[in-house]
Amino acid sequence: MKIVGFTQIDGVTEMLLKSDSCLLVNRKPFFTPDGTTDIRMTPCVVLRVSRLGKSIDRRFAERYYDAVAPGIDFVDQAQLDAARQNGTSWTKAIDFDYSLAVGEWTDKESMGANDLVIGCAQAIEEVSRLMTIRQGDLIYIDSRIPARSVKRDEVIEGPEWAKEQLYCKIK
Repeated sequence: MKIVGFTQIDGVTEMLLKSDSCLLVNRKPFFTPDGTTDIRMTPCVVLRVSRLGKSIDRRFAERYYDAVAPGIDFVDQAQLDAARQNGTSWTKAIDFDYSLAVGEWTDKESMGANDLVIGCAQAIEEVSRLMTIRQGDLIYIDSRIPARSVKRDEVIEGPEWAKEQLYCKIK
């Protein structure tokens, strides 16, 4: 299973890969990693790929995912700032254990996708041009809502279109 994401860093939409250990599911709490000082969250939409495909044209992209879920993309802002300053990779800032919370799956028609950094069809097209997508792969797309800091004991719930489908407590 691959986890591919789209986020905006410094105003530029970037495509990234995350390891499978980044998934936080089943309403488990998010534990802030040791040594972090500023964890930020961005709401996102997660697409579940339903069939094998390569070089998929945007107009056929709807056929390649069968469900969506609300999600939260966590970023270690202090690590990201340090990487920017040193000119090093910012992988440590975005790909750490449980850095992507995924809510319950729903049909794709119920999704509110107005404020995403890239459209769902365009995301499928771009990923499939670089690599084969397979059933079970996940593609997450951050929203344009600015990232905000999270605090211990805070509870984060899903967006309006999926209020009951995402619950994440910060510890």
